[in-house]
Parts: sequence; structure tokens; C-alpha cells
Amino acid sequence: MNKISIYVLTLCLSFCSVSLYSQNNKARIITTNELNDNIFYHTIERGQTVYSIATMYGVTVDDIYRLNPESRESIKAGATLKIPQRDAGTAPMGKAEDNFLYHTIQPKETLYSLSIRYAVPGTDIIEANPGLSTSTFTIGKTIRIPATPIETLPTKEVKSVTKEIEYTIAKKETMYRICRKFNISSTELIKRNPELKNGVKAGMVIKIPVETKETVTETAPVMHERDVNALLSTPKKIERVNMIKVALLLPFMTNEAKPSSNTQRFIEYYEGLLLAVDSLRNSGCSIELSVFDTGNGTKKVKEILKEDVLKEANLIIGAVQNDQIAPVAEFAEKNNIKYVIPFTSKNDDVLSNANIFQVNTPHSYLYAKASQAGCDLFANDNIILLKVPGTEEKTDFVKALQGEMKQRNISWRELTYSSETFPVEMEAMLSTDKRSVIIPTSGSLEALNKFKAPLRMLAETKPEYNITMFGYPEWQTYTNECLDDFFALNTYIYSFFYADNLSPEVSDFYSKYKTWYSKTLINIFPKYGILGFDTGMFFFDAIRKYGSNFENNLGNIRYKGIQTCFDFERVNNWGGFINTSTFIVHYQSDYNVTRSEVR
Repeated sequence: MNKISIYVLTLCLSFCSVSLYSQNNKARIITTNELNDNIFYHTIERGQTVYSIATMYGVTVDDIYRLNPESRESIKAGATLKIPQRDAGTAPMGKAEDNFLYHTIQPKETLYSLSIRYAVPGTDIIEANPGLSTSTFTIGKTIRIPATPIETLPTKEVKSVTKEIEYTIAKKETMYRICRKFNISSTELIKRNPELKNGVKAGMVIKIPVETKETVTETAPVMHERDVNALLSTPKKIERVNMIKVALLLPFMTNEAKPSSNTQRFIEYYEGLLLAVDSLRNSGCSIELSVFDTGNGTKKVKEILKEDVLKEANLIIGAVQNDQIAPVAEFAEKNNIKYVIPFTSKNDDVLSNANIFQVNTPHSYLYAKASQAGCDLFANDNIILLKVPGTEEKTDFVKALQGEMKQRNISWRELTYSSETFPVEMEAMLSTDKRSVIIPTSGSLEALNKFKAPLRMLAETKPEYNITMFGYPEWQTYTNECLDDFFALNTYIYSFFYADNLSPEVSDFYSKYKTWYSKTLINIFPKYGILGFDTGMFFFDAIRKYGSNFENNLGNIRYKGIQTCFDFERVNNWGGFINTSTFIVHYQSDYNVTRSEVR
């Protein structure tokens, strides 16, 4: 058995010293002349890449480049791409059962009209697109259409049918022989033939019930147009759960003599999750947590998935490696179990699996939302992009930021750092009329160390320039070396995680963690212990309030994480959910730190 007793594991581990941000663009209306059965149109949303779009539809990047040559250079939110309609039955990512066509909704189209056009019941279209509703069935949106109906095709079934036959009584036959011959009681025989009360006579024609096997064809009832269209607004009932059953799958490497630093972080995640279980149990929530050691590779994972407790789970959390995530995702989809991927942001299953919740924001979505936030903050400022030669560039973020600034007609200037000339060249670019925002194109500590001292000197000796910096999530890990500089330069950073160590919530967590486990968290960011706590608090409470189908009430779920917040957006009408929560952390010149969510 791979299952580890929660109590035993708690004791053992105690001693062991993680955007789909839609822009309000007008959807392009496709004219009749543009429509083609071999292609459909995709409206690009913030954070999407050509790769993610290709993966979403089961085509190749080259397929999209061939139909949209300009997409080789860049794509932007609000534009449309032509997508080739792949052959029905040719599934993305090896899913043979994925047998769909794709359709871009046009003006005046309704669910009913599409069900007629494709000869597929409206209920099947709804089932193929779990995210479909009146708010998502809009012009320009893409939905998938089952190439053949899922459940509502006419069904054929062999059934036992009782029929009456006429039988002529032969000479010398008796009631007993007739009953025995047809396996019927005399009472039933007389009930169907009352004349037998006067005796059995040769030549009489009587009725005999006989069971036969017949193939019966059943056809689903035809729905009226109004009823089909009403499917989009039908409220979904909350599937209440009395006992929340959770399965946690992590590589604890219990066969190792000494856990590695990575293993210790996963142990901390589990320990933080236990604190969430305890917190919610104290408020009356019943939770059954089953814990499994996945080890490396897929061998153990495949064995774990055979456990009955997995099929009974309301929620599965974990698996770390992509080769482990894939079979768990398939299992969750098959058994309609919600699956939380807490660490990696580089898994593609979320694009086609409606049961997946990906906690760690993919970089493309994070960069899109951070660029939006940066432009909101600094649209009227003097923006300077600072390139530091010899350091690793944040190429994708800078490209996203420049694209956002171009789209909003925000100007910026660029400067390449040189140790000999930097102070003079930087001062020449500063302004006394506007705040000057310095955005280095590298997020490394090496880059910061090169320019922060002379930049701070300018800020302190010439306050009329009003200098500000804008930077990256990893800057939180440089606070030992750079915290005073961040305050002096009125620094903003974007991040998907931030824990204010001075806040009561974080202090309470640290205190409880130390009391339970007699140790402190490893000083690596993000802290997995807090991530486990935040994840448990969000998902366990969501199931408690809104049942196992809590995804239908995501807009009503409010949880202010102490390190990570959750703003889940469905990636498309048939896929799963990505956490797009992004913070702007502000190190203010008065030595206060604020954290605000990007909306």
C-alpha cells in the first residue's frame, strides 16, 4: 500500500528539519464570404501564445503560421487567427476519444441553430463545453462540437418482451401438459382464456403469453427551440459534500535516508495543508486527507491511481513532474474529480481538461497582466528601459510590456548601462516634470548591484527627479542585499506571491507552524508551507460552501491568501482553470510595504 497514515506521517515529518485576462476588445465579425468549413477563427486573449493556441485546438504551430504569416513575429490580444479544422478523431496530446470540430460563433447564431446545423443535440454541445453559458456564448467565441453526438444518438438495446400467441389445443392435451409446455401457471392461463374454466377441448384456440428477445430502439425526445436555448441559462445545482475527501500526491521520497532540499519543501507544503485542515475542522468542516508518496517517474503514480480512495476523492492535489501529472489529469477527467496542480506552470493539460485548476500562473499570462498593471501605473510617466549588458534578459516580459505600451500609445526610452557613463547618461534622461520610472530589462541580482548605488545617489541628492523602479518577483529574494535600496527608490514589483512578514496573518501562521512542527520554514520563496495552507483554505472551503462542482460559483469565492491569492479563469469553453492572480508590491519611501491585486 502506498497510502501513508496521516497521523503517522505528521509525526514523522515533524522531525524533518506556484493571463487569462480578457481584454474588452470587440470581437471580429466574420463575413459570410470568409466562412470556410476547413478553418475557424480564434480571438486572441491576453497571455495566450501561438503555442498555447495550437495546443488548445490540437494543431501545430506551423499550421497557424501557414495561415497567419504575421503571427511568426507577434500576436496581440483582440486580433483573430485562422485555425485549421483538424480531422475529426485526430486528437491533441494523444487523446483518441477527443472527437470534436470547432466553431466560431457568428451573429444571430443560437445554441439551437448550431444543434440543427451540426445535427448534434444542444445537450451534447453543452456537455462538450462545460464553461458555456449566456455570458460565454457570444460572437467571436469558439466552442467545440461533438463530431458525433455524445449520449443522445438513438440507442439500441436487446430486451425481453412478452407477446401473446394463439395456440390450438391438440387431441388428448390436458391443462397440465399445456402449462408445462409453455412454462405458465394454470391461474395465468385461465385468466387469459376464461373459457378454459369449462374444461379443455381439442380444437380450442387459446392465447399463450410467450417471452421473446427483441432489439428495441430508443430515441431521445426532440427539444423545442426555446428549451434548447434555455440550456445556456439553466442554474446548476450545488452537489453538496458532507465529508470532503482529498488525496495528496507528492514525492516525499520516504525511502531516502536524508531528504533533499526539494523534498523538504514538499514536506512543508503538506504540513501547511495540514494546518488548513485543522483550521477548517475547528469551524466544523469535515475533511478526510489521504497522503501518497509518488516518488520519481510514473510507476508509483499508476499504482496509486488504482486505490479505491482516489476514485472516491472530491479533490486531488499534487504530482510534480509532467509525466506524473498527465496520468493523474486523465484519471481526474475520467472520474470527474477536481485536480489541483500546485507547482508547475508549464503543463498543457489545463487547455483541454475541464477538471484542472493550475495554481502557478504561466509566464505568458503573468507577463500580460503585469504589463497591463505597469501601464496602468506609469502611463503618464517618463519610462526608461535600462539594459545591463552581460546579464540575463527578461526578454518575454519586456516584449509583452513594449507591446502593451505600443497598443496604448505610451512612449518610452532606452538606455544601455555603462559603469563609466551611467550617472551622467541617466541624469540626462530624467525629468523634473514627470516621475521617472526605471525598468531594468534583467531581473538578476547581478544587474541590480551594478546600477542601484548610482541610481540611489541620484534619487537622494536630486529629489526633484522623483525616481521610481519597476521590477520582478525574484527581487523579493534580494531583500537582504537590496531592501534599503527598494525603499529609497520607491520600488514597485509585480509578483504572483508575496507574504508580508509584519502582517498578523503571516505572524500567526509562523507561530502555529513552529508550535506544530518545532521548526521554521526554509528561507526559499515562495514558501511552500504557506502555499499549502493557502491552497487548502481556498479549495476546502470552496467545496464546503459550494459542493464538488464549486467551479460554477468561482465568482462568489473570496479568500485573501497570506502569500498566494486565487483568481481562476477558465482558459476556454471546454478547458480548465488558470490562476491569474497577480500582485503589485510597493516598497514605499516611507518604509511601508503594500500589496495590491491587479484587477
